[in-house]
Amino acid sequence: MNHNQTGTRTFKNASYLQSSTSMLLFFASWGIWWSFYQLWLTSDTNGLGLSGSQVGTIFSANSLISLILMFVYGTIQDKLFIKRHLLIFNAVISTLIGPFFIWVYAPLLVNHFAIGMWVGAVVLSTGFLSAVGILEAVTERFSRVFSFEYGQARAWGSFGYAIVALLAGVLFVINPHLNFWFGSLFGVLLLLVLIFWVPKEERDANHAVETLAREDSVPKLSDMLRLLKMSELWQVIIFIMFTWTFYNIFDSQMFPDFYTKLFSSVAVGQQTYGTLNSIQVFFEALMLGIVPIVMQKVGVKRTLMIGVAIMFLRIGLCGFNANPYAVSAIKMLHSLEVPMFTLSIFRYFTLHFNTKLSASLYMIGFQIAAQIGQVILSTPLGILRDRVGYQNTFHVIAVIVLIAGVYAFFILKKDTQHVDGTPLAKS
Repeated sequence: MNHNQTGTRTFKNASYLQSSTSMLLFFASWGIWWSFYQLWLTSDTNGLGLSGSQVGTIFSANSLISLILMFVYGTIQDKLFIKRHLLIFNAVISTLIGPFFIWVYAPLLVNHFAIGMWVGAVVLSTGFLSAVGILEAVTERFSRVFSFEYGQARAWGSFGYAIVALLAGVLFVINPHLNFWFGSLFGVLLLLVLIFWVPKEERDANHAVETLAREDSVPKLSDMLRLLKMSELWQVIIFIMFTWTFYNIFDSQMFPDFYTKLFSSVAVGQQTYGTLNSIQVFFEALMLGIVPIVMQKVGVKRTLMIGVAIMFLRIGLCGFNANPYAVSAIKMLHSLEVPMFTLSIFRYFTLHFNTKLSASLYMIGFQIAAQIGQVILSTPLGILRDRVGYQNTFHVIAVIVLIAGVYAFFILKKDTQHVDGTPLAKS
């Protein structure tokens, strides 16, 4: 079957269309405010004017609650299989995100910081930070049951984020409240899609649920604890904590405020950041389709090492540049680095470990390890930023990522070593 026939069949697949639409609306509801979340927390003109240490504490709390909810959500969805009850609950939170930010979260952070921090962590994790993993897991299950490519559906999420990131910069300059209200609007659309758009094959999928009950590999708590005895897994966890964790803190907790202050006015910087973020996420979505081809040609470990090298360069170069045009060009490296790093990490698990354990290994080795790293490191790095400034903090992070990359080069297995999962098919 040629590519045109395959594409036509995909777009006739009702489950694919529904899953793609859900992805697009979820990431739109999230991205319209999340892309400016750090700026809203730190900005003196359009936000709350919080310090770096306060922002770091907020991100630590968010990660801690998100980590706990990952276990809770995973257990619940394990029983629901492809049913959408949990996704509908998450979408209800999305619809309320505007009123929550404006009338609850902001006043609490200003007047009762500790209470606001924990209340916000619960709500944001419930509706978005932990919910994204469940949406991705359910969509991946749909892809197996109803015969479509998960990556193609997931790419619509990135496109949704790219579209709203462009709008977010304009809205934030006018009034940040608009970002939160649009988040609620997209949340309403998502809720309607999840409740009322249920494809026929999904309604008739009782046999699929029975199959998933026997074969699905969504991790249980006992499975996770058992896997923690594997030394090979700890090697990957250490690598993740000193690369992806540090990069996430750099990119979400520090870069937006650093970037917008490079311009003649904060408003110009904020609007430019929204536009640049949109362009970067658009190219990131394209790279999600290209990176698997790259992995086939150069290998999984080499692709991962390239991703780490780009990560080091992006963070390090931001530490030596204060020119907005140069930093904008450096920001575009994100669209190469993230797909290369995340896709090759998952492929590393499916290559070197039993594929029946790959979901558990990925959740522990990547998602949970990254969250634990953020819980531990967000506040110290926020304090460091307050004391030495953004660029010196970037130097520290870049050196740590470089050391972790050298460690991974010698510790992580080559593609031909201990292949206990699915071998890499070279083209």
